Amino acid sequence: MSRIGNLPVAIPPKVEVAVDKNNVVTVKGPKGNLTQKVDSSIKIEVADGTIKVSRNGDEKRVKAMHGLYRALLNNMVTGVSKGFKIEQELVGVGYRASSQGQTLDMVLGYAHHIVFELPAEIKLLTKQDKGQNPMIILESADKQLIGQVAAKIRSLREPEPYKGKGIKFVNEVLRRKAGKSAAKQ
Repeated sequence: MSRIGNLPVAIPPKVEVAVDKNNVVTVKGPKGNLTQKVDSSIKIEVADGTIKVSRNGDEKRVKAMHGLYRALLNNMVTGVSKGFKIEQELVGVGYRASSQGQTLDMVLGYAHHIVFELPAEIKLLTKQDKGQNPMIILESADKQLIGQVAAKIRSLREPEPYKGKGIKFVNEVLRRKAGKSAAKQ
């Protein structure tokens, strides 16, 4: 039995969920609309303000899909009602970030600026306060998309283990190394 798959997904007010005959789930809410094609071995029922996910068989693959699709549907409902937010911090001397529309322009210690074009579903905000590291704030209803874009931005300059310079998530704990001077003592 899938512990995650058997849990019902509560539908908050102002959120509409529809399942068509091709097993495509559409979730509409104040933050946007999301759709997800569900495998034919998984059955989706919408009743009494909840979404119930059940499976047709007990094969290993079907059991894995049961929990997966329940988690995806939960993320869709949460995304269209509350949304998802990822904050990234640029740690390093001279590192800067600025935004204009859906274009993110970063200075990350390379000889050139890095220009990154974001999808229309993601809201971009950059913040640079005096005495603080520059911040990149991403907001979206789609958890998969925002996570993928944040990982791509982080991969442009991953934090290095000695000084911690690079793009890191806020509240991320980095594993640091001591360096040469600690080894000589």
